[in-house]
Amino acid sequence: MDTGEMIYILSRLGLGALASFFAIMLWTRTRDVAWMLVVIGVIAAYVETVYTILGVFGIGTENIVVIGSVPVIAIVLPNLPMVFFIIAFMVMVVRKYRTSI
Repeated sequence: MDTGEMIYILSRLGLGALASFFAIMLWTRTRDVAWMLVVIGVIAAYVETVYTILGVFGIGTENIVVIGSVPVIAIVLPNLPMVFFIIAFMVMVVRKYRTSI
């Protein structure tokens, strides 16, 4: 593993941990559905980062459920944060349109 790859891994883990920490801090202070979905999306993004980095080291690369030749977890984890963000933004949009009518 070269220096660039190590910097990449450490920056992803460090910044993801920081974002997840502040997201959890926000979660304890708010009960708003939209914000809670954003927090869950941030945490899901960090889970995906950790899983990817574990895969780089060869840990946890068992492909139990596959679609064709692609593991299901390789499809779900990268897309899960965006799903939560989309739902959160939909909640915000519906809330704004409902109050403006």
